[in-house]
Amino acid sequence: MLGKVADWKIPLGPYTPVQIAVAVGGGFLLVKTISWWSWMGPVPLAGWVLLIWLVRRPKVGGRTPVQAALGWTLLAWQPRGGRIGGRPARDRAAHPLLGGFTIEASPAPAALPTAQAIPAPTVQRRAQRAPHPVPAPGRAPAPGRVRTTTPAAARPASSVQQLLVLARQGGAR
Repeated sequence: MLGKVADWKIPLGPYTPVQIAVAVGGGFLLVKTISWWSWMGPVPLAGWVLLIWLVRRPKVGGRTPVQAALGWTLLAWQPRGGRIGGRPARDRAAHPLLGGFTIEASPAPAALPTAQAIPAPTVQRRAQRAPHPVPAPGRAPAPGRVRTTTPAAARPASSVQQLLVLARQGGAR
C-alpha cells in the first residue's frame, strides 16, 4: 500500500500496487489514443477512474492479481511433461523393436474325456474337513459327513463336463 510520498499524502489514498499500475498504464494509453476517443467526452476518463477503483482489492483464487498473473505465467512457462529433479521430464527417444517368431505345427489336441469315460465317484472319509468350494445356501456341512469326490486326475476340466457329472450323480452335491 502506498499512501504517502515523503511528506505529501496522496489524495484518496492509500493505493495498492495494482491500482498504481492501472493508473499509470491507463493514463499513458489515454494520452496516446486521444485522437480517436476525444469525441466520446468524459466516458473514457470516467471508465479509467472506475477501473482504478475496481482493482483496489480484487482476489483471483484467494490471491492478488499480480500473484495470480505471475502464477499463470510460470504455469505456461513450465515444460509440458513437468519436471523431475528440477530438469524437464522428457520421453525417451523412439527406437525400433526388432524380433521374430516361428510358427510350428503342433500335434492334434487330445480328445476330451466324455461323461462315460469319467470314473465313478469314490467314497472316502476325511479326518479333517475341507470347506466345499460352493456351499449350499443357508446350510453348513455336518461334521463327519461322508463326501463323494472324484480323483484329481479324472476331475472334469470344463463346465460342461462338470454339468454332465452332476447330471450323472442325480444333481445331488
